[in-house]
Amino acid sequence: LVAQNVPNSDWEKKVTEYFKEKLKENNATNWVPSLNDVPVHYLKPNSLVKFRCMVQDMFDPEFYMGVYETVDPNTNARVLHFGKYRDVAECGEILLNSSQTITSERQTFYCVPVPGESAWVKEISFVTELVLSYISASQARVSPSTSYTPSRHKRSYEEDEDMDLHPSKQKEQHMGSGSDIHGCVEPKRLETEASAGHHLTSPNCSPPLDLNFPLPGEKGPACLVKVYESWDSFKVNDVLEVYGILSVDPVLSIVNNDEREGSALDLMECMDTAEEQRVHSPPASLVPRIHVILAQKLQHINPLLPACLNEESKTFVSNFMSELSPVRAELLGFLTHALLGDGLAAEYLILHLISTVYARRDVLPLGKFTLNLSGCPRSSTFTEHIYRILQQLVPASHRLQMTIAFRSRLIPHKDYAANRLVSGVLQLASNTSLVIDETQLEQGQLDTTGVHNVTALGNLITWQKVDYDFSYHQMEFPCNINVLITSEGRSLLPSDCQVHLQPQLIPPNMEEYMNSLLTAVLPSVLNKFRIYLSLLKLLDYSISEEVTKAVEEDFVEMRKSDPESITADDLHRTLLVARFLSLSAGQTTLSRERWLRAKQLEALRKARLQQQKCVNGNEL
Repeated sequence: LVAQNVPNSDWEKKVTEYFKEKLKENNATNWVPSLNDVPVHYLKPNSLVKFRCMVQDMFDPEFYMGVYETVDPNTNARVLHFGKYRDVAECGEILLNSSQTITSERQTFYCVPVPGESAWVKEISFVTELVLSYISASQARVSPSTSYTPSRHKRSYEEDEDMDLHPSKQKEQHMGSGSDIHGCVEPKRLETEASAGHHLTSPNCSPPLDLNFPLPGEKGPACLVKVYESWDSFKVNDVLEVYGILSVDPVLSIVNNDEREGSALDLMECMDTAEEQRVHSPPASLVPRIHVILAQKLQHINPLLPACLNEESKTFVSNFMSELSPVRAELLGFLTHALLGDGLAAEYLILHLISTVYARRDVLPLGKFTLNLSGCPRSSTFTEHIYRILQQLVPASHRLQMTIAFRSRLIPHKDYAANRLVSGVLQLASNTSLVIDETQLEQGQLDTTGVHNVTALGNLITWQKVDYDFSYHQMEFPCNINVLITSEGRSLLPSDCQVHLQPQLIPPNMEEYMNSLLTAVLPSVLNKFRIYLSLLKLLDYSISEEVTKAVEEDFVEMRKSDPESITADDLHRTLLVARFLSLSAGQTTLSRERWLRAKQLEALRKARLQQQKCVNGNEL
């Protein structure tokens, strides 16, 4: 493409347009190997790859030679090269003082897999790509050189050449791969990912390299994503899908070892500290580079839904909406069983799971619906099993156990020595479900770290923001996190709605009961639940002037009859309940019927809390 357009300065635009059109053809996006599923050592350098990720940090912009000239020492022939989408210049003696040299700028993002991404998301994405790759290979009678089957032993990318010549070998491997249909098991990748902790040991760097994942126990590759245009449209914590050129040149690791001295990469000496060099130029075998050709923000990460809800996806949406009512009824029944027969709590849990911040008015986030599920059994593993069930329903989640020794690193902070943002547990992608478990919280005194953590959680719940620590100041990062609090009594954290659990049955074996509940759900039904919860978050909602007037009149009448019975906060909460009740039924406007149902649910919830207060003699 460059050769065809050298006289024309628009070659860069033509490259982007070429790949954009190619990726629209015949599910082409599913044929591109993904770093989320395929280990780096199975992929050819300088090949096209994709990566679903969250922007964890943004490094300073870097300069590179967009165009440079080389000379052949034998013939003195001069050749122009382009430096875009590359880390290392092509062979040849570079003429640094050439008048043809053009210096350009690019931005580098440090990206990690989406924190807390559910196993079923990885599994479905991987299986979909594997099937399409196999179908494509069968039709073409040749296997894609970058295809990957988790059942085979590690081999280098050079060995892929042999597989290209003998596609039957890969066919057998593809046919032998399998997956757990419920998504309950991690995808079976051999030697594919970073170790379960944050650290990786490299022969070229000591101490071990910290991959800076926000959540403990995360797996997957971290990548340096190099963006060439419109980087101002992206920000920290955005979830992206990037398509670009994979760069894993071993020379990139020289900066981390003693060979660097006197090398052509001595340019890195402009960095302030050795720690900054290690963090910003880690070994490419551990932290590969992707030079972005196309990048898009993702509305969601549910592989069962179209990537964007637009005109092209109207058929999918309308087909699913036509069968929404039975899906909701089945989901309500499923969650009722999970909550030990409590139908009211199940109703509110559905409303919580489809809630999302849809707008901000000044500092107030609109649409958040933090649910405090009190009355949870303290001695059993009930909350752990509830979280396991939620993991099967939502695309990303994390469970945070609160104890008196509450010393988890929640707040991201700036490390000025390494010039990077050190992640914390609350650096999460939009629409992540955060389950805070207070059932193990005992009497005692929190230390300073614990107090700061509780304050951070309170700010997250109330304002949907996290104040990152930059030592000399704090910086607000808005977020959109669904927070569910499980507690024995009333939570010490704020919430938008408290529902006291009233179990209708106590199973003799909680683990056996919950496992049988999951096993009994058909995979197709489970997938409908997943689509239901993700799709309803994306729908628009409005209230007509007529209904608004009716609600106002209703509120005035209720205040007249009993001024103490309803406050402005109660009205706001009832409107929220009515909003999510409407959406849960597939209705994008509020009807009189849904408003009355919302009032009824709120009356039942308040009566239950009042009853519990009378029983215990204090407020729960």
